[in-house]
Amino acid sequence: MNSREMLVVKGLGGKKTLSGEITINGAKNAVLPLMASAILFNGKVQIKKLPEIRDVIAMRELLAGLGAEVSQKGNVLSITPSKKSKGVLDEDVAKRLRASIILTGPTLGKYGKVVFPHPGGCVLGARPIDLFLSAYEKMGATVEHSGKAYIIKAPRGGLKGANIFFKTMSMTATEALMFAATQANGKTVLHNCAMEPEIAFLADCLNQGGAKIVGAGTPTITITPTKSLKQKKAFPVLPDRIEAGSFLILGALLAKNLTIKNVIPEHLQIVIELLKESGVPITTTKNTISIKNNIKPNSSFEPVSFRTHEYPGFPTDLQAPMVVFLTQTKGESTVLETVFDNRFNFVQDLVRMGARASIWNPHQITVYGPSKLKARHLTGPDIRAGLAYIIAALLAKGTGTIDNVHLIDRGYADIEGRLSALGATVERREA
Repeated sequence: MNSREMLVVKGLGGKKTLSGEITINGAKNAVLPLMASAILFNGKVQIKKLPEIRDVIAMRELLAGLGAEVSQKGNVLSITPSKKSKGVLDEDVAKRLRASIILTGPTLGKYGKVVFPHPGGCVLGARPIDLFLSAYEKMGATVEHSGKAYIIKAPRGGLKGANIFFKTMSMTATEALMFAATQANGKTVLHNCAMEPEIAFLADCLNQGGAKIVGAGTPTITITPTKSLKQKKAFPVLPDRIEAGSFLILGALLAKNLTIKNVIPEHLQIVIELLKESGVPITTTKNTISIKNNIKPNSSFEPVSFRTHEYPGFPTDLQAPMVVFLTQTKGESTVLETVFDNRFNFVQDLVRMGARASIWNPHQITVYGPSKLKARHLTGPDIRAGLAYIIAALLAKGTGTIDNVHLIDRGYADIEGRLSALGATVERREA
């Protein structure tokens, strides 16, 4: 991991000059749990349409540490899980990957034990793991916290099926417990589940291998255990709706013509509707989203207010790019962040660039537009704010720089190459 790289971005001064097509990669939020679920299978698991992002590399390292054989050819990943494992997640890798927590479910279910540190990743505020711990305890597991590590052990004979109610919706908790429940003794019912399309996709993949999971994508999921899973054909990764939404917002501000390919528009319905309400001319087909002849100045777009929420609400991962969009609209917008505590950290940097915004508390801001932005040197605090900085730098007048590119690389493959193909001037250099 090279944390000393930066992006140099030549601003367009508010002009809409980008044009072309961009193809969406496999979803980060689908491929990481899908890789984790490979532990549950007997024999080799193959995953197609693998995104070339840093988090995939980290998950590969964690799986190898659990004894799995992991190899990659092109964009096809092969994982052969070990029949036995001590269940210890590598501390250094797990602490830099928030998604490492997903591995606790399949590891505990199959091997009867999992040892892991508090998961790390982006600085977005504390992510409590009590949802996971209390759910595992309901399945009969014992939980210890020793030093920096959590040690969870299944009872003799394996986990027990249980009725589990999540006090808050959690995508990763839903996934981890769904995985663990396939290895339990007796039926498990999960209530108040997250409903993201990635969860239904994961359940479909497991069901193809012999699992019996009903209700994924709804608030209630029922899992009848099937301990012997075997892949019949390679799993192609779902298109990344967050990446697609990021490029859609970028296109609304900076493109005269843009077509986004390999996308499922219905997964971005809330984002599309808000942008249309603002005045962005968007058309969709079954697997494309287009902005055609977008000659309207950004300052003619209407302000829109929104709150982040679990799917099908507005994704918290698109909040930062959308705030950049709001800096250019003609009026006042309010944004409520309901998922993370520290996700407005980036706003002060936008203000340094010339944006006008009031941060009322960690969960509410007001954005006043339109504002002319000036290029600055920025340091990306997380994956999504890093992408938002790229959009802001392209909007600005002058040439800006963005540090911490390795964070952006965790969620967006070859960002400078893909933007350059649209006509942007974005270069990667040593910091």
